[in-house]
Amino acid sequence: MSFNLNTLVCQTSTPPIAEVQSWISDYDGAYGPVLDVAQAVPSFPPAEALREHLAKTVIDGDSAFYTDIEGLMELRQALADHMSTDYQGVVTPGQVSITSGCNQAFCVVMTALATPGDEVILPAPYYFNHQMWLEMQGVRPVYLPFSENAAGIPAPETLASLITDRTRAIALVSPNNPTGAEYPPDVIDAFYEIAKAANIALVIDETYKDFRSVDEPPHRLFQKSDWQDTFVHLYSFSKAYSLTGYRVGSVIAGPALQTEVGKLLDCMSICASQIGQHAALYGLEHLSDWRRGMCTDMAERVHTMRKVFATAGLDYRLISSGAFFAYVRHPFIGEDSNTVSQRLAKKYGILTLPGSMFGPEQDDYLRFAFANLESNDIPALAERLIQTQ
Repeated sequence: MSFNLNTLVCQTSTPPIAEVQSWISDYDGAYGPVLDVAQAVPSFPPAEALREHLAKTVIDGDSAFYTDIEGLMELRQALADHMSTDYQGVVTPGQVSITSGCNQAFCVVMTALATPGDEVILPAPYYFNHQMWLEMQGVRPVYLPFSENAAGIPAPETLASLITDRTRAIALVSPNNPTGAEYPPDVIDAFYEIAKAANIALVIDETYKDFRSVDEPPHRLFQKSDWQDTFVHLYSFSKAYSLTGYRVGSVIAGPALQTEVGKLLDCMSICASQIGQHAALYGLEHLSDWRRGMCTDMAERVHTMRKVFATAGLDYRLISSGAFFAYVRHPFIGEDSNTVSQRLAKKYGILTLPGSMFGPEQDDYLRFAFANLESNDIPALAERLIQTQ
């Protein structure tokens, strides 16, 4: 190769999911079928009514064309109405941009907020794609420490000491990936007040907000009259409507940031896939009962995970759980999580993600994305883990 490559990209670690999935090729099947708890993917397809609707939409032909950069106005209006109701606040369609998944939402927001040499605060353990994007942009991630005793809830009081004149944002994920922890409204409000006082953005990825354990709003930020001066909301339709392959997400923010987001979206993708946008719109307008049923099913899986990790003789300890995830302390003192995770895959047919993929000082942990398993498969996971000890 005679040309140079971008050193920032080259120095960034490879995508973790692909690396972990390669490990399973060495598994000989001795302990039964592969138990894949590596990637957070719903274990069932979209609603049949949605699939039928999309078939008609494709045949119609209009969905093959571009939409506005910000997305279909009908979808932006429907999402604004949904968020206003769910959060008991005020969101307007002009504050909504539709993106190609929530990953793109994060990427365009961070590119609009930060330049090379700036800093963004990430609570550890972080969602690895967030950290990867910041490093590829030359933005320095600064890590908010993890406390096992707090069950994955980051401490707002530790934030102020990390803010410098180069800090541009703090990025939260709630319910969290990888820990599953739901951040209480008071905790989120405390982060908001600190960010507001420091004149930095509070960016919250709420991909899993539909899978929260309570009916109350996840936070009160949309109820504040000036929320758009500080708060940026990211969302994905992928999990709530089982649309991972359709790549539809959103950014909700004030007009100044949306202007810059629009420039980036135009260069990256022009617009999100129109057929994906129609899928999201149909979900919002027709599938609230289906979504609630899916969320109930996931809540049952959370309950089952918590129950099986109380199994006598199981030395793996559940630290936190919720939404699609369980964060687990493995029992192999002194062994790094990558070594443990590889052994689980290659010898025992259990695909997990090592904690080291989620940040510093995470080698004692593994992430289990149990959404891939049916509830009646989860006890088999505990039985097999006992055999690994």
